[in-house]
Amino acid sequence: MKVRFTKMQGAGNDFVVLDETRGLLDLSANQYRQLADRHFGVGADQILSVRPSPEAGVDFEYAIHNADGGEVEQCGNGARCFVRYVRDKGLTAKDKVRVRTMSGVIEPRLNPDGRVTVDMGPPVFETALVPFDAQGLSPQATGTWQTWPLALASAGHSAILSVAVLSMGNPHAVQVVGDVDTAPVQTQGPLIENHPRFPRRVNAGFLQVVDRSNVRLRVWERGAGETLACGTGACAAVVAGIRLGLLDRRVDVRTRGGMLTIEWAGDEAAPVLMTGPAVTVYEGEINLMDENT
Repeated sequence: MKVRFTKMQGAGNDFVVLDETRGLLDLSANQYRQLADRHFGVGADQILSVRPSPEAGVDFEYAIHNADGGEVEQCGNGARCFVRYVRDKGLTAKDKVRVRTMSGVIEPRLNPDGRVTVDMGPPVFETALVPFDAQGLSPQATGTWQTWPLALASAGHSAILSVAVLSMGNPHAVQVVGDVDTAPVQTQGPLIENHPRFPRRVNAGFLQVVDRSNVRLRVWERGAGETLACGTGACAAVVAGIRLGLLDRRVDVRTRGGMLTIEWAGDEAAPVLMTGPAVTVYEGEINLMDENT
């Protein structure tokens, strides 16, 4: 089947965007993997599907599939590209839209400077809702919050990490490191992602605090590996840093793909605001193989 697509990126986190407002494409997990393949497909960290509003008071539905073909709850950098896409394609005249995701409703808006701000909603700290299995573990109190010990063990690699655990609509485990350039992202990342205490897997964040309003961040994303930027990962890292007493309420997050600005008032019920770029790279058409090819 032939599929029209738009390639977009937000701080280097790249996406294939599909317009399903006139009808669902009903792609299989294998076809999402084809789209994401950087050698035989278009290449992307995630596939974003723009779908019609499923309910009153919501403008669109937003479906997200990782490069491994699995559907996930949320993608912050993708949300910025989403509102840029629907505006540029004439699917809405609004600068701010309400979008239904698997984990709830978000509100991305276009700013006069060309960047996009997304109201990501409040963070989730209850371990059962992340979800994180804390049974038998003793948390370490830090700042106004806590971190959890996480034992890693594999051939040639064992460690006990101290991680902050929370959800931004998807699960995150954030650890503070001295230098993100030398952090063991490639070795620890997949071990954290697939740790049995995270029944739905987890995104692994490696956070370097530069000062109270500036950090550096690398993220090993669930189902995608390390990406140049992760929007929900930046939100989770800043929220963790604020609750651990390390950061102020407005923080610039420098990723390998660019800078994101994260704001959070510190109240558990307060929404996290993320601001950053959203850029269209090119458009095209690809012929996807079906399951029997």
